[in-house]
Amino acid sequence: MIEWIGLIVLAGLGLVLILAEIIFVPGTTIVGILGVCFSAISVFFAFSYFGPTIGYIFLTLTLGVSLFALIYGFRSGAWDKYSLKSSINSRVNEGVHDGLEVGQEGEALSDIKPVGKADIFGKVYEVKSTGTYVPAGTKVKIISLKDNRITIEPLI
Repeated sequence: MIEWIGLIVLAGLGLVLILAEIIFVPGTTIVGILGVCFSAISVFFAFSYFGPTIGYIFLTLTLGVSLFALIYGFRSGAWDKYSLKSSINSRVNEGVHDGLEVGQEGEALSDIKPVGKADIFGKVYEVKSTGTYVPAGTKVKIISLKDNRITIEPLI
């Protein structure tokens, strides 16, 4: 009787670890390998304790229950609550140039050396100078708008 309980516990633990690998920690393979090892050990002990006839029956049952659990789990949608349902389709800094044109003027809010903040028509933008130091409070002019970068130069 103890042997049967041990076999069922080992096979059940193997199945739980394999399912945990698939659901919770996919890609780590350590949990899945441990699950397969526990299942294989249970089948080995079934052959050792009860002989080849019971061993083959236990092997067939173990494979059948494992296969049933996987197929039922995927078909029933039990895994759906663990899967990602949405995706992000937006982009960073999308539309940052809306309303801006080359030649517009503003004021440096921070020191621009070579990157800083500037106020252009009441909105704060991150801007880049042409390589020169621009102190805060200096009037600036947009000279380029490309690749989500606003390039400015100080007004003289």
